[in-house]
Amino acid sequence: MAAVRPEFRAEDLVFDPRDPVFGGPPCAVSGCDRPHRRQGLCTSHWQRWRGSGGVSLAEFAATAEPGWHGHLPLDSCAVAGCNYGAMGRKMCQRHLRQWHRAECPDLAEWQAPAPLLPPDGPPPACRIGYCSLWTRGTSVFCYGHDIRWKDNGRPDTDEFAASCEDPGPGQEHIDLRRLPAGLRLEMQYVLQCRGDEQDAKLPPREVHPLAAVLAAAGASSLLEQPEEWWTALDAPGNGRGWRPFILDARRRVEALAFGAGWDTEYPRDTWRLCNLGIDQPAATISFAGIPQPWLRELAKRYTRWQLATGLSASTAGSGARAVTRFAAWLASLPGPPAGLDGVTRPLLERYLAVLQAEMGGQVRHSNYVGGLSGFLKAIRRHGWDDTLPATTAIYPEDFPARGARLPRGLAAHVMAQVEQPANLGRQDNPAYRLITLILIRCGLRISSAAGLAFDCTVADADGAPYLRYYNTKMKREALVPIDDELFRLIGEQKQRVLQRFPAGAPVLFPRQSGNLNGRRPISSHTYRSALCRWLEDCDIRDEHGQPVRLTPHQWRHTLGTVLINRDVPQHVVQKLLGHASPEMTAHYAHIHDHTVRDAFDRYQQQRVNTDGELLPFDPEGPTATAEWVKHNLSRVRDSLPNGYCGRPPQQDCPHPNACLTCPDFQTTPEFLAVHREQADTNRVLIARAEDGGHFRLATNLRRVQASLDRIVPALEAILQEGGSDD
Repeated sequence: MAAVRPEFRAEDLVFDPRDPVFGGPPCAVSGCDRPHRRQGLCTSHWQRWRGSGGVSLAEFAATAEPGWHGHLPLDSCAVAGCNYGAMGRKMCQRHLRQWHRAECPDLAEWQAPAPLLPPDGPPPACRIGYCSLWTRGTSVFCYGHDIRWKDNGRPDTDEFAASCEDPGPGQEHIDLRRLPAGLRLEMQYVLQCRGDEQDAKLPPREVHPLAAVLAAAGASSLLEQPEEWWTALDAPGNGRGWRPFILDARRRVEALAFGAGWDTEYPRDTWRLCNLGIDQPAATISFAGIPQPWLRELAKRYTRWQLATGLSASTAGSGARAVTRFAAWLASLPGPPAGLDGVTRPLLERYLAVLQAEMGGQVRHSNYVGGLSGFLKAIRRHGWDDTLPATTAIYPEDFPARGARLPRGLAAHVMAQVEQPANLGRQDNPAYRLITLILIRCGLRISSAAGLAFDCTVADADGAPYLRYYNTKMKREALVPIDDELFRLIGEQKQRVLQRFPAGAPVLFPRQSGNLNGRRPISSHTYRSALCRWLEDCDIRDEHGQPVRLTPHQWRHTLGTVLINRDVPQHVVQKLLGHASPEMTAHYAHIHDHTVRDAFDRYQQQRVNTDGELLPFDPEGPTATAEWVKHNLSRVRDSLPNGYCGRPPQQDCPHPNACLTCPDFQTTPEFLAVHREQADTNRVLIARAEDGGHFRLATNLRRVQASLDRIVPALEAILQEGGSDD
């Protein structure tokens, strides 16, 4: 009782209409102080507007009376002689159905049939004192009050009638009088916690049916039954909201009674990570599928150690699933081992063969083998069980072979469609549009981009802006340079956040719902859903004309590939993308080799020698790869201003500075401008040599000029065939 403050100890809790959790901004109808729930109206006025027959929302809000729905007489059917409650089009359910069967004629001209009355006279009046409408079927209430009675969880009819006749708090209260004393006190504590945290709204109207289920459960405390029992109860209405509400309520009460932390969670077969202070998408880690007590205890110890080292809940959960899979296989054996001493290397080999047969190199195959390997290593490393045989281990060759990864970067024409200003403008949510630009230009992971802090920009000594983010994979902060446009867009997003949260928010992209204080960032799942809708709206297609399906991480691969292909040093790309090792960045360098090789094949087909002859090349020939290697080595050894040296790199050059008369010299159209300029310069040098009487020099220059006179026309012919003037 001491944990519940006096204002929450009432059996019928009444809340301030402006309460941020249980209330809200006022209704749009002038004079109505109740919080708006739908389209700017309170629930009562929204229901009245829906039945007003097509009146615009603005007109209704300007003309409606502020009286509370539920304390005023309800409308009867518009058909003469019918006193049933109006359902739609100002008619009762029976006449509305007959009107639809008549193909919806003009209401003023429709000859409605008289109401069908029981032989003993009209039905009795509604149980509500001020309501004279006929009751509905077997109910003691008219149509409108019967619907409201059911929406409130079918409470006691006398209590419901009294609440309707009492012009008190109406629906802006939570009635806990039907609950047993202990259960009522627990619910008061839960509601107090929700109000103090101010994380998400909890309209009293949504709590009424949940309280009705609790009252009918026959329990005096939430702790009398396990979570599975509570979640299995028949949920009210459409079932939404019951499971998260009851689980949250029971866990709060349990934490109050027994405390939270490892002492509470460790003995359980299913760990609830929120009770361990872990706020991650993976809400639980289960060990219930491990039938062997000795193996379950080791699995718990291994998982606790992983979480204690800072590994994510998903990684620790993956290890627990690997042990669970192994435990289930052990239990299926004719003579399962009774302890860890029975887990031998031959037994592991049998298990690895089963995994190979069932999964055959799938991603989960590697996960199961890796998880079990880490589990066995941890046991031996920490000495958790000395009975583990020395030979029981998983070796590197036991892991399934991993095939070469294909490039995941997006094609240039796809990126061109994505980055079109018109397509970016189709993303109507400016926060999603900004996340997209950050992913494209900065190469962040979606988890890092969605969780950006509000103050995420810094500047260096020269005033150049940088984006500061938390690398969720490497668990460290990092900086990445950004352009002025991105810096400006981040500033605009900050202004939008301050408009929504004047007191400020810690994140740049607060989630739209269930986030009263702005502390919760947008989830990556929410952005992915918005991305799929945006791609469909933009109708972005691949080279085959098919709709593009992409993941946010592909933009990271695309940026890495583009930077490598632009000859940005690999260590710079590694730093920019936040890779832990050069091997991670080397994948993009591998893509670069393919890109340059394709360009090399094109160049090879455009080469001419000093005689102006096109050199043959077959990209599919047996020596194509060797020529590619030779080309790379030659470019490293000899950097020529007008072409390439075709001499094997292992041989020295016998005639340096005489390339244009060398049979090993070769060039391509990219050097055409250099050759033209060299030909013009060479003619001037020939004339000067002849005028000065340097006839030997003039002879050598004429040999060079002869080569240029053959090379230039040959290169021009290649360009003309290719349709380029460059």
